[in-house]
Amino acid sequence: MSDIQLPQYYREVFFSKDTLLRTEVPDGRGSYGMAGDPIPYTMHNDNVITALLLCFFILAIISFANVKEFIIRQAKNFFYLPHEGTTETGETAAEVRFRLFLVVLVSMLLALLYYFYTLQNVGETFVLDSSYLLIAIFFGVFLGYFLLKTLFYIVVNNVFFDGKRNRQWLKSLSFIIAIEVVLSFPAVLGMTYMGFAPADVEIYLAIVLLFVKLLTIYKCFIIFFRRNVIRFQIILYLCALEMIPLIALWEVLAVTANSLKINF
Repeated sequence: MSDIQLPQYYREVFFSKDTLLRTEVPDGRGSYGMAGDPIPYTMHNDNVITALLLCFFILAIISFANVKEFIIRQAKNFFYLPHEGTTETGETAAEVRFRLFLVVLVSMLLALLYYFYTLQNVGETFVLDSSYLLIAIFFGVFLGYFLLKTLFYIVVNNVFFDGKRNRQWLKSLSFIIAIEVVLSFPAVLGMTYMGFAPADVEIYLAIVLLFVKLLTIYKCFIIFFRRNVIRFQIILYLCALEMIPLIALWEVLAVTANSLKINF
């Protein structure tokens, strides 16, 4: 390499005879040009969110395949008026695990949806080091809500109703949660990958919530209050176990988001 003779126009530049030119001293920039604007954060470019949704989607398909007979049976019997002499089939371990998985899945989907709502309506900067921690906090709030509501149902129903109707209600509640999961998944995918407008998603979720609550009211009336003389008791029952926990959930989520937001 030392024998190679470079041409004169390679060894000299326009300022080669300038005394202030010091080619051996770096300029400190390392590269030329101007720094570009950083790419804004988007959910569809988030590998963690994509992997999480894909994992839950695969687990949901496997779970539905394992308990498809339970789902079909619940779908057929959902609008069926149960008789007192009807024998009740017991639950298998797979069905119990499926019910728990549904609660976890719907909690995750609702946590992602409320995270999108928080970014749009509350703020984008939080005291947490990562946005995943905020999603995990929302997930814990929703999971606690569903578990506490199920516990309240079990305690109250065991006081006022017999065990057979309580088992019927828990199975119907699992089917209603499964419907909520199926209807919430398109909203998450639309917000994440298809760029749906937040207002349209909010209207869709309001319709889903109304539909789910109507199914809950119908099934609760059929199981518990169909033969009661004072049928207006269902209003007190649903206000105590549906509306009040739902309002408390919204307040807890709002207080959590505002407490973690950075106010400039």
